[in-house]
Amino acid sequence: MHGPVSPGWLLVALCAATGAYCLLRMRSHEGEQRRAAGGEALMGFGMAAMAVPAAAFTPPAWAWTGYVVVFGAAGLRALWAAARYGGHHLHHLIGAAAMVYMAVVMAGSPAHAHGHGVSGPPAATGALLLYFTGYVLLSGVRLLPVVAVAGGGGPTAGWGDRPELARACRLSMGIAMLAMLAAM
Repeated sequence: MHGPVSPGWLLVALCAATGAYCLLRMRSHEGEQRRAAGGEALMGFGMAAMAVPAAAFTPPAWAWTGYVVVFGAAGLRALWAAARYGGHHLHHLIGAAAMVYMAVVMAGSPAHAHGHGVSGPPAATGALLLYFTGYVLLSGVRLLPVVAVAGGGGPTAGWGDRPELARACRLSMGIAMLAMLAAM
């Protein structure tokens, strides 16, 4: 992404840590948890790679095509999973579409000419910003403490089966996506 170096590296660290935790969640005993965690791990590591500051590393031109292929395939898989398993995978579809969109925009614009001559963000960027803002706000509300249910996710739950950590993971990736979209 184009922007200051320090926030870029913080975004890389946040996304990589989130991706690593999602890999840990893939060890869950719950099938739905494993399926969702795989897509989220890919998204976390992909966002980390895309957020590396351009001043530190400028990816080769073919890398953007690689992003489009990988996240296009992830989007198709999310579409299939949404049809088969339900709603949460629609968010994965939108996230993959956002990654494809950012890769296409980054491939088509040189580092210093990006955004010049345009009054405001393109409609797709604005729509994605609105979606992820709503997602972040909803995810934040879901993190508010609730009364514990007897027998649910107590101290015997493994790191991969902690719903509050999964929600925090999704919240941090939503915030990172907002930061990346805003930097476009």
